[in-house]
This record gives sequence, C-alpha cells and structure tokens, in this order.
Amino acid sequence: MDTSMLENNNEENAVPIGEYAEEAYLAYAVSVVKGRALPSVEDGQKPVQRRILYAMKEMGLVAGVKPVKSARVVGNVLGMYHPHGDSSAYEAAVRLAQDFTLRYPLIDGQGNFGSRDGDGAAAMRYTEMRLSPIADLLLSEIDRGTVDFQSNYDGAFQEPVLLPARLPMMLLNGASGIAVGMATEIVPHNMREIANAVLHIMDNPNCTTADFMQHVPGPDFPGGGQLITQTADILSTYETGRGSLRLRARWVVEPMARGQWRIIINELPHGVSVETIQDEILAISNPKPKKDKKTIDQDQLLIKQSALSMIDTVKSEGKKDVRLIIEPKTSKVSSDELMAFLLLHTSMEVSCPVNMVMIGTDGRPAQKGMIAILKEWIAFRLNVVRRRCQFDLDKINKRIHILEGRMIAFLHIDEVIKVIRNSDEPKTDLIAAFQLSEIQAEDILEIRLRQLARLEGFKIEKELKDLREEADGLQTILGSDTKLRRLTAKEIKQDAEKYGDDRRTLIEPVERVQGGQKAFVVDEPVTILLSKNGWIRARQGHGVERDAISWKAGDSEFAVIETRTTLPIVLLDSNGRCYAFDASTVPGGKGDGIPLSSIIEVQNGAKLVHALSGKDDDRYLFATSNSYGFIAPLKGLVARPKAGKAFMKPEGKATILPPLALDDRTHLVVTSSENKLLVFAVTEMNEYPNGGKGVRIMDIPDNASLSRLELSNGLSANILVKGKAKVIEGDVLSKFIQKRARKGYSVLDTKPVIKRQAGLF
Repeated sequence: MDTSMLENNNEENAVPIGEYAEEAYLAYAVSVVKGRALPSVEDGQKPVQRRILYAMKEMGLVAGVKPVKSARVVGNVLGMYHPHGDSSAYEAAVRLAQDFTLRYPLIDGQGNFGSRDGDGAAAMRYTEMRLSPIADLLLSEIDRGTVDFQSNYDGAFQEPVLLPARLPMMLLNGASGIAVGMATEIVPHNMREIANAVLHIMDNPNCTTADFMQHVPGPDFPGGGQLITQTADILSTYETGRGSLRLRARWVVEPMARGQWRIIINELPHGVSVETIQDEILAISNPKPKKDKKTIDQDQLLIKQSALSMIDTVKSEGKKDVRLIIEPKTSKVSSDELMAFLLLHTSMEVSCPVNMVMIGTDGRPAQKGMIAILKEWIAFRLNVVRRRCQFDLDKINKRIHILEGRMIAFLHIDEVIKVIRNSDEPKTDLIAAFQLSEIQAEDILEIRLRQLARLEGFKIEKELKDLREEADGLQTILGSDTKLRRLTAKEIKQDAEKYGDDRRTLIEPVERVQGGQKAFVVDEPVTILLSKNGWIRARQGHGVERDAISWKAGDSEFAVIETRTTLPIVLLDSNGRCYAFDASTVPGGKGDGIPLSSIIEVQNGAKLVHALSGKDDDRYLFATSNSYGFIAPLKGLVARPKAGKAFMKPEGKATILPPLALDDRTHLVVTSSENKLLVFAVTEMNEYPNGGKGVRIMDIPDNASLSRLELSNGLSANILVKGKAKVIEGDVLSKFIQKRARKGYSVLDTKPVIKRQAGLF
C-alpha cells in the first residue's frame, strides 16, 4: 500500500491531544465518582461494598451459618462482579466488619480484623466472615423484584444496581471517600433516632431541619465520645450538608487512697486511637526541634514543662475497650486543668468534617441536607415496597391460577383421568375439555395421584381462600398511596425496634479549648531573679533573702520579682518596647540561669529599665519623665514574639518612670524637678489598653522633669523635696489638689506639716 495514503488516513483520524485528554479524563472522573468513591443515597453503599454483600448473600453466608475464609469471598467478588485488585476488595470487606469504624457492621468477622489502635487486619487467608444480622436490612428483599439488575463486567452474571435498603443506611453508618474534584464525609447516626425522623418526615413533608433535630439531635459515633458543638452549628451542618463538628473524649476522675486520684479515659473521638494519644503525650513531653532548627523553641519548651509538671504516668489497660489511665505528678494538680491541657495539645478533642456528598436518586453527585436525603430515601423506599407488593401479588396470582386448575381436576377427577388415558395429546385435550390454560394443564399432568385425594381437596380450598385474601390485601395497598405509606412506616418502626440500640455519643455543647490558650502549669509561688547583665533564673517560693543571692562576677541584681508560675513576666526597655514571657518558662536550679536573650531579643540597642508581673487585669499607670502618661491593663503588654512590641513613646531624652500599680486609692500625687507638687484624681488619666504616648500629667518647662509619682487616699503622700524623701499630711495635701495638666504649687513656699521620713529611697 502507498505510504502516502496511510499518512493521509492518519491525518484524517487525528484528534487534538488536548481534546482527547479532556474526554479521557472526564470519563475517568465519572468512573471514579459514580463507580468507586461516592455512595448512593438509596442504600448508602459504594459499588464494591454492594458487590461484596450481594456475593456473600449468593454464597449463602447469611447470619448464623458457619463462616468461610475471607479469601473465598474475595475470590468470588473479583471473579464475578468486581474485576479489581484483591486488596481493595478485602480492605472494603474488613471495613464493613469493624465495629469501631461502622456504627452498624454489616459483616460478622472471625479472626483479627484490626483494631482502633491502627493495627491492620490479618491476611484474608487467615480470617473468616459471614453476614451480620443487620445486613438483612439491605438484602432480605433482593429476590422479590424490588430493584433492577444489570449485567456484570463480562455479561456472565447479573448484579443489583442498588440494594433494597429497609432503613437509610447512608445515615446509619456514614461514608468517607475521595473522588475527582469532590469528596464525601458522612457521619453515622443512631438507628432509632433516624427511624423516628423518617416517620416524622413521612407524616410532615414540609418539616424543617429544626423539627428533624427534635428526633436526631446529632451524630452517634461507634466509639461514643462527647459532641460539644453548639446546637445552632449542628443545625446549620444538617441544613446545608456541610460543616464541622467538635468531638471530645470522655473520662472519669477515679479517687484513690490518701487523697490521690487518676483519670480514666474510656471513650475517644471517632477515628482516634489510644496509641495516637500516647504518642502525642510522648511528643509534647519530649519534643524534637522543628525542621531546620537545632533546639526546641519557647512554645515547645513551655508545653514540655507543663506536661512534665502535670503528668506522671500514661498507660493503657484496655484490650478491646478503651481504658487509658493518666496519673498526675501530684495530687495538687487540678484534674480540670490537666484535662484542659490534654484536650488542647492532643487528639482528645478534634474536629470532625461533614460533607454530605452522594449519588442522588437522579444519578448525579450532589451535596445534600438531611431533609433532602431522607425525602429521596423515602421516595426510593416507597417504590421498593410498591415493587415488592406487586411481585408478591404476581406470585400469589400465579399460585391461585395453578390451584384453580387443580380444583377443577379434583372436582372432575374421573373425567380428567379418562381424557388422559384416551388421548394422544392429553395436554391439548385437557385444555379443550375443561377450559384450562397451558400452565394449569401442565401442572395437572405433573401432579401425583396422591395429591388428588379427598384431604388434598380441602387443603387446596383453604390455600385458595388464604391466597385470595392476601391478594385482595396487596391489591388494596397498591391501589392506595396512604396504605402503601402506612405499611412502609410500620415496617420502618418494626426494623428499628428489632435492630436499634441506645445512643452512644453524648451531646453536650460546651466551649472548646482554644488553640491560643496558655499551657497549663501548676499554680505555685516563684521568685524570678534577673541580673543587670541579662541572666535569669527562678527560685521556688517567696521570701528569698536578697543578701544570700549570688551573682556572677561583675554582675548584680536588676530585679527580684515575686510572682506565681501562672503569671507573665513583663519587661520594659528604654525605648518604650515591652517584652513578655511566662514565669513557668524560667528554669530553676542552683546555677546562674540562662541568658535572657534566649527568651527575648531587646531591639535597637535599648536597655531594660523596669520589670513587673501580675494578673492580666491588673492596671498600671505608665509615665515618662517629660510628663506624659496613661493607664493600661497588664494584658496590653503581653506580646508573644521574642521581639516584643512598641508600647510607650518617650520623646527626646525622656526616661520611663517605674510603672505604678493602681489600687483603690483615689488620687495621684506628682512631684517635679522644680519642687512643685500637683494632686489630682486618678480618674482624670486616660486609659490606653495597647499603649501610646498618653496625656499630659503636669505642666512643666522643657528643662524640667517628673521626679516622683505616688498614689494617695487623701490622708498622706510620699514626695521629694530637693531630692529628699518626705511625707506630706492630708490637711496640707488637699491644698495642692487641682486638675490634671496644671503647674501645681511649690512645696518650698508652704509652711505645712512636712515630716522627714527615713528609708524611703
């Protein structure tokens, strides 16, 4: 053949590669979405699960019979219905048998089918399986004309398109899958609650999601646990088909001898194993440096110290059931704080995504709310019951037809025998003689003579009567939509009573443990020792003798702060920048401590000038020597970055005065370098929670400065007069009261009762 003709032919059949790739990928995507990853709203099963259950039904592996090797089941599934890898089919079967994965397992597995600790199932040559009793909800009606069948992959066998689910298995067991461009996460629910909701929707088609939640308050997971999500958020999730739920472990505090106690965790969130929790506690107790880091950071150090100060032992005593025991370091640790710490830093509290995407009754994938899901399932179930009734009616009518022929033969037995004996074609002659159908004539020719005995006649008559009554009942149901719905509702109620059980997951909305919360530590008194050269350490307790504190050669005290382990340490530098860290992060011991630079990084060559510690709501007066200041709570100075944050704005050569802790005293006494005195109400000072420049405190010349700030209750105050500490009594103090930002009066021009007080400075 001419090569030019081949080239021309190839060019004519050529397809642009982009167009071909688009078509091929679309075909692949549709195959994954509809044939692999997403369940159907009708029976809640993916194709591989449906094929496994049907194959086991065909093998006779119903509940109660002797189980067979899993390899045999997998072989039948692959050979007859599912031409894929054996591992995929076996893993799907294993999941159907795991009571910690499915709320209502559909396979009864014998042998090692894995554990919630992440252990895999044994090989299929070792395990055995059969259907569980609950599988009847999917398979019991499959041979009664309830669903359509289709040819298998090679046309040799027939397989069901769907299973005739008697309850909405989609919501009972949930589903999880990743398709192309979409994924599904459907959470499990309680059978009795879902059944009640279905009955309510059947009676009230226009009901709302809020009405639905009167019957189904939330999901019901196989491992129990506690659902802490607010009711409004659950409602939103159910309404839209998408959201996030928050799950928490459940525990009890077990008292022991001599005031000791321990925590027993007996339920974990869905999908979380005991081994996972143990590994996470080990990881926070002995953290590893983050990527490209040589040492652990301050957050890791804080969490580590918290864990080591609170937790002594973690051990598991459960085999099948969860029983994780956590013993505290000391009985002084609060059980609430310990559990809050674990909820924050481990998977004892997790988020559970919900994304109810499925193949609807129209064959299209979509995200659906709960009401829409149940309405589609109800329509499917009504059609199944209608088809089943029609199938039963057709079967009964066929039996009636045969029995009517037998009754004719019974009543005319002599004539029938005569026709048969004298006929060359008895079937044709029987049809002509007694107006029988071919089916009736065939049946008469095949029955035994004993079936024409007198007693058999009574049996035929009774069976005919019963069958006609049953046929009339089925005909009535098929002719009345109300009766069809009533029958369906009755069966749903009966199935829920037979197979249903109590709720396992506690629904109790509470505030979640926030990720930004501080790590929990034992609340103890502690003294922080900070040197001028920037070395910091901690001593347990208060009342440390300062004369007994040793410092490095050439170093001396900068600050000795008595505080508690749960409170922050706040430092101010000469540029008005503040730095904060938790007192619990400062190491103890007898050494010189650690460099402060490992905790904070003082910026722009500034020097630390003041240190303080207190509760977040403690209020302080912050001022600069050029007479500007403001009030702020201590929490306004807490900055997590090592570089701190800008808080005050000293101008020029102004210095930052020692912060003044506010209390119930009512007035502020201000002394200037000019020996002037001003007294005004504290309420005149503005509050700047996040810092700033502040407002004018006292009117002073540019070359003057504030020398002292003092709080007073109007009875007396400490002041500076020519650099000397003195006390001014209340009867004179009142003469200096003015408004804020005034010049004040000279202390030297007065002859009040001013007493010298030693030891103030």
